Parts: sequence; C-alpha cells; structure tokens
Amino acid sequence: MYDYIKGKVTDIYSSSIVIENNGIGYLVNVANPYSYEIDEEAKVYLYQKLAEDENTLYGFKIKEEKMLFLKLLGVKGLGPKVGIGFFATGSVSGIVDAIERENVLYLKKFPKVGEKLARQIVLDLKGKLGFIDTNVETVDDGFELVSVLESLGYKSQDINKVVPNVDKTKTIEEQVKDALKLLLK
Repeated sequence: MYDYIKGKVTDIYSSSIVIENNGIGYLVNVANPYSYEIDEEAKVYLYQKLAEDENTLYGFKIKEEKMLFLKLLGVKGLGPKVGIGFFATGSVSGIVDAIERENVLYLKKFPKVGEKLARQIVLDLKGKLGFIDTNVETVDDGFELVSVLESLGYKSQDINKVVPNVDKTKTIEEQVKDALKLLLK
C-alpha cells in the first residue's frame, strides 16, 4: 500500500493526472485535476484499489481528505469512484459537518449520491469522524471556476491556460469576470 508520492506532474486529464517519479509515470485519479499544473512538483496522498481486474490509484492533496475518503469507503454501497467525487466540490470540514448534523440534502449534492446512500453515510459515520482535523485549510483549486467556464462553452485547453492566472481569493463571480477577460484577449 502506498501512502503518498512526490514527483513532477507531466500530464493532466479530465479525471486524473500523471506524476513522474524516478522515470515512472503514475496515473492517479484525483477529484480536481485542474488544481495541478504541468511541471509542478506535487505531493499526493494515495489510496490503491487492488482487485482481480483492477489496480487503480486515487490521490488527495491533503492527508485529511484521504482519511475521510477511507472512512467513506467503509459505507455500504460507496466505492472509490463515488468517494473521490466528494472532494471535487466539498471540503473536509463541510462533509464532516454534514454527516454530524445529518444534513442529507448536502450529501445528496455529490455525484451518484441519492437519498438512500446519503442516509447510509450518516448512519455509518455519524460520531466516528472526530479524529479528522476539520480545521485544515483547503486550497481553492479553481474547480468551480473551471466548471463555470466549461458550462459557458470554453474548451479545456483554453481554460487551463487562464485558471492559474486568476486570483482565487476573490469571489467566484469576480473570478469568472477575470477569467473571461483573459479568455477574450
């Protein structure tokens, strides 16, 4: 089992990245691939799914995401493909808070999570996540901005060029305006 990998990001795909370490490129499924940049040195915390017909790596920017992901995998009916989706738009603190407050509506916003699965998550995990540090600072990786720009019809390669140049401390509305200005240049 791998804990993490450090290396250079060489490729970015729609749901994964390739990290090169010692001449080997590792394909890692991540929630927000566009939060990484080509040639960036990255440390990614890993979960390896081994099955008879599968050997897949799932990656996380912070250790707390991986810890929560591992707990989510213990929920009946929730696999790694659904579990990684929680971190595309949710933060560790938001997800833990939703589970503790039994906020099924919040949990249903994640891909492939319906009423039944959301209730199962609450049932299985409520009161069992106290060891996860929810005060950890999560990075605004621009995923929401990428989603908005894609919905406006811009191509991924154009979006990837402008997203790193947008100030992520601004509101999403200001980020979209800045990105549109850069796209129209």
